[in-house]
Amino acid sequence: MPAFSFDALRRRPDIEAPNLYAVDAADRLILDEAAGTLSRSAAGEVAVIGDSHGALTLGAIALHRARDVRVFQDPLVAERALDANAAELGLAGFRHCDGDGDSGLPGADTLAGARVVLLKLPKSLDALAAYAAAIARHAAPDVVVYAGGMVKHMSLAMNSVLADAVGPVTVSLARQKARVLTATAAATSAHLAAVGETAAARAWDRDAGLWVCAYGGAFAGARLDIGTRFLLGVLGDAKPDAASALDLGCGTGVLAAALAVGRPGLRVTATDQSAAAVASARATASANGVADRVRVVRADAGDALQDGSFDLIVLNPPFHAGTSVHAAAGLKLIEAAGRLLAPDGELWTVFNSHLGYQPALRGSIGVTRQIARNSKFTVTASTRR
Repeated sequence: MPAFSFDALRRRPDIEAPNLYAVDAADRLILDEAAGTLSRSAAGEVAVIGDSHGALTLGAIALHRARDVRVFQDPLVAERALDANAAELGLAGFRHCDGDGDSGLPGADTLAGARVVLLKLPKSLDALAAYAAAIARHAAPDVVVYAGGMVKHMSLAMNSVLADAVGPVTVSLARQKARVLTATAAATSAHLAAVGETAAARAWDRDAGLWVCAYGGAFAGARLDIGTRFLLGVLGDAKPDAASALDLGCGTGVLAAALAVGRPGLRVTATDQSAAAVASARATASANGVADRVRVVRADAGDALQDGSFDLIVLNPPFHAGTSVHAAAGLKLIEAAGRLLAPDGELWTVFNSHLGYQPALRGSIGVTRQIARNSKFTVTASTRR
């Protein structure tokens, strides 16, 4: 077995910066808390959910001899970072698992027969509830779940979510501002009967005239975030002669659905790196009757799409990298838009005004004009040179 060091792990192709890390104290504590159970596990009995860049998966393999580890990661860049770190360290013994059915959430492929689950706690309680329900449905009757995170991002509600779906929860002592919740299965027939199949949350937005659907931790859930709502207010003016449009970083796919509903002749694509977002966007398109005209693709900043192929791109960029506030995620999407736009195509962007994306928009796209502004958000239109 090659030598293993957490310090050797990197984030690439995810955003790399001095204040962003490929491993944190929660990863280390999860592996330490699970050490005894991992050492007794057989091949194929370990599942990992939410590994950000490979620390949990590769640590379980290198430090605790786990074999045939099944891994579910929502972000595409997390899958690629795990692969890159494994190749760099010469480690094998894991496989990626796709989301279950239409939901983009972990299912039987990830969890069937799993007796140990290592879980990096997500930001969203909805995502945690979906993961916990999947574990209860598919894992072994005696599964033990080690779910860890940084204390500042944890809440007491997480204990209840895990306990309700899986079984009794114990809480570790804090170490380096991290904590682990250990849930031990209580697999009675009555308990399992109470754990229903995961369905998309669905809500009608009267102002937008659209259904919004969301699985797991898709951004904003089944509602419009205020930035998207602001952009929707001017979307009818966006490149009226466009024949093709892209919702870049689509989240739940509201912008893509709005374009398809409002412009029946428009070819619409939506893309996001999140498996839950992709599933949510497909559900939103279906709920609004435009599934046949909205193509949804999982890709990192549209890297699976053809250069110069869109007349119109709409973008509500994120300003977080994981749990850290960071503009690089938005800048990456703006650069991608420059590649994906056809000549004379337009990028319509909504962003928190204080972020000041205008220089990046002018540099990556071209002439940029302000379309609308309120107390919090700015909408701009940038024309591809």
